[in-house]
Amino acid sequence: MKTTPIFTTVLAASLFVACGNNPAPKTAAQQIPAEQTATQQTTAMEPKLSFDPSVLGEEPVLDIETSEGVITIKLYKDTPLHRDNFVKLASEGFFNGLIFHRVINGFMIQVGDPQSRNPQPDVKYGSGGPGYTIPAEILPKYKHKKGALAAARRGDAANPEKASSGSQFYIVHGAASHLDGAYSIFGETIKGFDIIDKIATTPTNVAIERPVKDIFIVNIQPAKCATK
Repeated sequence: MKTTPIFTTVLAASLFVACGNNPAPKTAAQQIPAEQTATQQTTAMEPKLSFDPSVLGEEPVLDIETSEGVITIKLYKDTPLHRDNFVKLASEGFFNGLIFHRVINGFMIQVGDPQSRNPQPDVKYGSGGPGYTIPAEILPKYKHKKGALAAARRGDAANPEKASSGSQFYIVHGAASHLDGAYSIFGETIKGFDIIDKIATTPTNVAIERPVKDIFIVNIQPAKCATK
């Protein structure tokens, strides 16, 4: 296993095979993933691996265990910077305990701010990260379909290169074609669409777009349904 000077982990060559829908879109108002603030916050993480990244293939299949159920995702081999970074953070347990801090029914569910690990009531999260960004990997063939997995980022004015947040990501709930070509889509949901629906339709504090009841990531592991 080798790393780039930034953060990526090169995956082993063994290939996994995955185990085995669209509601009406919401109005366009405020339907962009939340910007990151200029200051990316860091969170100290112990270098204890939750799983060994080297056992994964070119298109890893992972189970995102949430407090509402499991969402199974596949990461794309042709967005290697985002793929490898996601696997690295997941293997370190970085996402464990983070809440879905921004949820908009019919649009998307967003998570990955390390400041949300021990959330305080009625606080708006979404400005934290691991201390770096990821160069954009925007491929025209990938669209914001239901279940698409994409990286949040700061807005164009402060971020003309469209670099992605180092840790915050969102999963599309409904149609979001207005975001195509503007955000790096690096994976897709292959199972657990009902869990996406459950999270997206939970009651929220509309003012801060955060679920009234905290919904969080328990763990991310190689999918139980994946086989070599």
